Amino acid sequence: MPNLEKLFSQYDRLVLFDTETTGLQYSRDEIIEFAAVAVERGAAGPAIVREYDELVALSPGGFVPPKIQQLTGISTQDLRERGLPKTRVCRDIAELIRGNTLLLAYNAHFDLSFLFYMLLRDGDPAILKGKDKLDLLTVYRDRHSYPHRLCSAIEQYGLSGKVVNSHRAVDDVIATLAVMEEMEKEKDDLDRYVNLFGYNPKYGIEGKAIGSVTYRPQGYDPLRPLYEHP
Repeated sequence: MPNLEKLFSQYDRLVLFDTETTGLQYSRDEIIEFAAVAVERGAAGPAIVREYDELVALSPGGFVPPKIQQLTGISTQDLRERGLPKTRVCRDIAELIRGNTLLLAYNAHFDLSFLFYMLLRDGDPAILKGKDKLDLLTVYRDRHSYPHRLCSAIEQYGLSGKVVNSHRAVDDVIATLAVMEEMEKEKDDLDRYVNLFGYNPKYGIEGKAIGSVTYRPQGYDPLRPLYEHP
């Protein structure tokens, strides 16, 4: 793993996370799987110190739509039998991201929006206050042309066969970690993207903007990274 020196000069822990959900509406749909890895700097360099992957129980009357079950392989019955209560998952997340932690995800606006609404209903959204955020999709869009899905990044960085974009949170978060490592090798400027999210100017920001994040319209301009735009 690269030393990630610039990030670890500012943070004690990096937590990369991913969610699977029942749909795309943050305030209506639900997280059905939450996975994360916590990375800290040790004597031998950065290392994973904790892995977390749990199915999340549905709200009363909730169900997994057929398209989502087909995509993820997660069924309503799976969540009834093995899903942890949302309140328990919220407590686990609070413990996972405690202290001086940077939150990272691929398409972080999506996952953070769902996380906020789950915490609002079943936990304490204040645990996100003061937490810096890094969107690896924004980084990838700055460096490589369309398409920009996680599977595109996996292929671009030669990670096929090592990690997979399976639409299961546990696989996708491991893939996101591998992609971040390749990004660090590619160009040492990840710290410049903290709290800076790009968005497609054709569609705008989806849903509600996160107050601590600066949003900028983002096209493909390899000669001028987003953090240098006015």
